[in-house]
Amino acid sequence: MQSDPRILIDFRTHDDAGVYAWEAGPALVQTVDFFTPIVDDPYQYGQIAAANALSDVYAMGGRPVTALAIAGFPDGGLDEPTIKAIFRGGFDKLREAGAVLLGGHTVRDREIKFGYAVTGAVDPARMLSNAGARPGDRLFLTKPIGTGIIGTAIKFDRAPDILVRQAVASMCTLNRAAGEVAAAAAGTAVRACTDVTGFGLAGHATELAVASHVTLEIEAGRIPVFDGVLELVAANRSGGLVSNQAHFRGGVRVDDGVDPRRVDLLYDPQTSGGLLVSAAAGATTELVERFRQAGVSAVEIGRVAEPDAAGARLVVRDRRNG
Repeated sequence: MQSDPRILIDFRTHDDAGVYAWEAGPALVQTVDFFTPIVDDPYQYGQIAAANALSDVYAMGGRPVTALAIAGFPDGGLDEPTIKAIFRGGFDKLREAGAVLLGGHTVRDREIKFGYAVTGAVDPARMLSNAGARPGDRLFLTKPIGTGIIGTAIKFDRAPDILVRQAVASMCTLNRAAGEVAAAAAGTAVRACTDVTGFGLAGHATELAVASHVTLEIEAGRIPVFDGVLELVAANRSGGLVSNQAHFRGGVRVDDGVDPRRVDLLYDPQTSGGLLVSAAAGATTELVERFRQAGVSAVEIGRVAEPDAAGARLVVRDRRNG
């Protein structure tokens, strides 16, 4: 077990990144993420890969500073303009975030892979983690879910163009504005934060609940989803969705009457998903206004409760909006 006192956050709380304290000034945030193509357009793929990697820093309340590219390309199987477009997409998104590219490493691989190792800075007094949620807090989600379903549908040409455009726009959107609002309210309004990525909403919510020693209660009808994605769920369940369900469903209790498609979406692995924020109940009105002013659509999806007597980490309710 690591015992260095300069380690502020590491793998033990299943957070999105690690945080290490320097002798003075801001602490260091470090994370890494890369994946295979989720869209056909190489420039968009590069943008999404960068936004996804940067998201971990924003989820910790940090500011990305530098990045190193990580890439795997098949030998002779990909033309130079396509490779350049991937790197250009990522570079443009890093520049939008205010981070600089220092270099990277490319290897031969039968499958295309691309992403970044990102280093950021965070004020230890405003650091966010999985471990601060308290009973009575309200839960907010800043992006719709369903990108894994849509990505699978894209591979088989089953996704309507309008739905693809919505998902791509969401995945290309940085969590910068949402992260800055959350960081500014850290320790007062905002108690805990995580981004919703490969483990899906159910997985990341479970990790937040475990680290905070609480149970999360979410309302299925309040969770934002992409328009039209419910109709795609049955035929486009990815392997990641099935794996997430197998791993996390033992700690999830679902009310009778909840739409099974919405339950599946909870386990859908997200790429460049939104932030899941736990906020003090008395500060939510002001927090929502701050999100609105920053151009972020933060939807209240549930609350934090005392630990469930039966051991559930996540309870999915059937109540609807209104």
